[in-house]
Amino acid sequence: MEMHRLSGWSMLVSLLLWPALSVAAGKCERLVVTGSPDAPPYLWQDPQDPAHLIGSNADLLRQVAGELGLIVELRYAGKRSQAIEEVRSGRIDMLADASLMTQQLESLDYIHPALAGNDYLVWTRIGSTLDYTEAKDLSGHTGAVSQQARLTQAFEAFARSQLTLVSTPNLTQAFQKLVLGEVEYVLAGRYAGMAMAQTLSIANDVQADPQPIDKPGLFLAISHNSACNDPWLRGQLAKKMTELPASGLTEAVLQRNLERWKAHLKQPVSTPKQ
Repeated sequence: MEMHRLSGWSMLVSLLLWPALSVAAGKCERLVVTGSPDAPPYLWQDPQDPAHLIGSNADLLRQVAGELGLIVELRYAGKRSQAIEEVRSGRIDMLADASLMTQQLESLDYIHPALAGNDYLVWTRIGSTLDYTEAKDLSGHTGAVSQQARLTQAFEAFARSQLTLVSTPNLTQAFQKLVLGEVEYVLAGRYAGMAMAQTLSIANDVQADPQPIDKPGLFLAISHNSACNDPWLRGQLAKKMTELPASGLTEAVLQRNLERWKAHLKQPVSTPKQ
């Protein structure tokens, strides 16, 4: 009788534990991730291994994933639009540098807070008389911005109605227009602008106002069609994203990858296209 009762209790406990055990056993062990191949120091195509991406977002994600017992592969999937489509379809699990866009919510789950900030600054020529304190001060002045810039939706709406911006195919051409005096300012990310100034050897000719004009984040975004998309993973990643800013790791990894990018510039590789 006692043995029968114990056996019944054992079965009940096993049934109660089964859902939790199933979740733990079924959680994702390997994430395939992609992103923009031309956005240093956050992400760029590895010149030594073009099938993969490197950069600060890659390093941070590997650090976080390692703490969760996950293996991460940062795979090159083509230009940014192609990378987004690969993730939407579920052929690749996650984006490592997604811009927060409402239309993407139908196919992606964004992990909050952002993995990294991407402050956009106003870059001018040294000695410029442009008096900039806030965004509205740029009205009436001609600026340039790369077609590949990832600004917030709110700022893009403001820019369309209030600013005169020349759209260039890439950041290289935007800075070239600035140096030639064809525009008065360029809107560019803090680190992308620094990398570009180094690339074009114009670091002594341009300057950035330290006050950001826009502060878009770069988010982890996991596909609705990914087999790895489950509450456990999303919750754990959100917890890690919350802990990162206080750790000081983000800034250290950014600086390390900025130096890494500068080192690549000394080699015969293509310039950044962000």
